[in-house]
Amino acid sequence: MELRVVDANLNRLGEALRVLEDVARLLLNDAALTERLKALRHRIIEGLAARDRELLSARRAAEDVGAAPVPQERTSLTSLVVANSRRAQESLRVLEEFAKLPGSPLAAETLQRARFEAYEVEQALISRLLRQEKAAKLRGLYVIIDPQFTRGRPEVEVARAAIAGGAAVIQLRDKEREKGIQLTVARQLKDLCARAGVLFLVNDHVDLALAAGADGVHVGQKDLPIKEVRRLLPVDMLAGCSANTPQEAHRAQEDGADYVGVGAIFATQTKAVTRPASLERIREVKAAITIPIVAIGGIKAENIAAVMAAGADGAAVVTAVVAAEDVEAATRLLVARLSPEPGKGKP
Repeated sequence: MELRVVDANLNRLGEALRVLEDVARLLLNDAALTERLKALRHRIIEGLAARDRELLSARRAAEDVGAAPVPQERTSLTSLVVANSRRAQESLRVLEEFAKLPGSPLAAETLQRARFEAYEVEQALISRLLRQEKAAKLRGLYVIIDPQFTRGRPEVEVARAAIAGGAAVIQLRDKEREKGIQLTVARQLKDLCARAGVLFLVNDHVDLALAAGADGVHVGQKDLPIKEVRRLLPVDMLAGCSANTPQEAHRAQEDGADYVGVGAIFATQTKAVTRPASLERIREVKAAITIPIVAIGGIKAENIAAVMAAGADGAAVVTAVVAAEDVEAATRLLVARLSPEPGKGKP
């Protein structure tokens, strides 16, 4: 009789894990999560391959009193992941309990470890899904508000004009003022962006991003490591990371970054120390990762289309917008030129 229970729960487990694996593989393009789910499924299901004949002999699907279909709606991809995660976890718990009986073909300790891994995988999948919609907004114009270049105008005023012009992302980058002053500005920008449906990110400071309720934070190679940033952030907050090489970009993705910033693509005066990149570097990074790439450094109306044609998903600008006399008009021009010229596809 217990083999019938084992067979039923192995089937439920395999089905649930396969659904989760396909979400990770085909919808999230997350190689690490896909491999983790695949390994978990194989470790449990294939580990009992030698008992297949016994399990099949014990199967009584037609006699299952709980086999009647129960109509269930999945209101979202997140609800689908939650439902199948719970199926997997519950099946593992049942298998774990039956593994404690004499003569069981299962190892309770192995199943317990698998169950806790299933909890972690659920968290990782839900976290990625909650951030997916936000990450989609990175595919546009990313305006960095740096008070050094706003010509004395309030940051909120500049951001409001940039949003009116079509900016998809606003980032606050302030390298000089105290965080107490920055927090007031950050909260104002967060409120503005939330009303407009635009992403608001904070440069460098995880604590400031958390205090302001930002949509995410962007860090450099010499800031807090992205793995630590991801650990500190809530599951629905974005984490971006500067990367200048395919190796850095791949490591950032593996450590939990939702996007990478690549640059400086062209000469820039907004940073005293930069590492040069190029259009070719965008192509190289694009080939190495699956998360979005935001190009930065010297991007203007005359070269933004080339940046996008090279494979960037978004383009970050500072002075081309915030130092412009007419911020809204400057933003509109850049947004209009985001796409490659007609007839010139991506290389």
